[in-house]
Amino acid sequence: MKSQLGMALGIAAYFFFSLHDATNKWLVASVPVWQILFFRSMFIVVVCIGVGRFRLVEDALASPMKRPIMLRAVLTLTAWLCYYSAAKYLPLAQLLTLYFSSPLLTTALAAPLLGEKVTRLHWISVCVGFGGVVAASDPFGTAAWSARLFPTLLVLVAAALWGYAVILMRQIARKERSLLQIMLTNVVICLVTGTMTAFSWVPLSWPQTGLVLCVGVLGGTGQFLMFEAARRAQASVMATVEYSALLWAFVLGYLIWHDIPTPAVWLGAGLIVLAGGVLVIGERRGARAALEQT
Repeated sequence: MKSQLGMALGIAAYFFFSLHDATNKWLVASVPVWQILFFRSMFIVVVCIGVGRFRLVEDALASPMKRPIMLRAVLTLTAWLCYYSAAKYLPLAQLLTLYFSSPLLTTALAAPLLGEKVTRLHWISVCVGFGGVVAASDPFGTAAWSARLFPTLLVLVAAALWGYAVILMRQIARKERSLLQIMLTNVVICLVTGTMTAFSWVPLSWPQTGLVLCVGVLGGTGQFLMFEAARRAQASVMATVEYSALLWAFVLGYLIWHDIPTPAVWLGAGLIVLAGGVLVIGERRGARAALEQT
């Protein structure tokens, strides 16, 4: 039950992240990414302090997990920088396919770094899900390889950094509560992006200000749900849950921009749903077996 609750929280987290990304799509056309990330992180920090009050700040300063949390913040921010830089040069289909290689790395690292038991079922589920991403994204037929070599490497670096960041999140979640993780992570991001924002400031209109606040609410909610999911589900399980972000993106794309999925997209979505179903069945069997042994 604990792992299944973690999966449900993870799916909800990626729903909020998809709404977050959709909101960002409206903003990036006129507002620098650094400025969006700065206000997003600042909003989340203020909310965290408002909820945890001064005790949260004291606990954060005394936490033995400060360095791992700060390292994860740097890794996450660097991954975002690589991802958004590559997005200028690569088609979205190829970008998503390369980025979603990160769950494979998370699963591969879960056993040696976390001591988690990664079963054959986990590997099958992750691989089927990745196959669904490839099918839905339809990455073939793009420009010459020489023209996209560097941005391709950037996305792979982003995927590798995010894969390791998920492992760190799982390690930290075993020893530190979610609210403290969220606050410290966003303090680091806020300091870095705030410095960059000072050199690229763009005045915001009232509608833009409202969207920036929405980004903060959606991003903060998604982070909290993801951290709570990491406390309950194995990193290898969360790796497959991450694929649900693609499904949410398809739904939101249709509802907001009236994008109609192609047959390749439907095939990929079916494979992703199949991967999630296989994992759910495996988790239920594992939980049942654990109960029978006790």
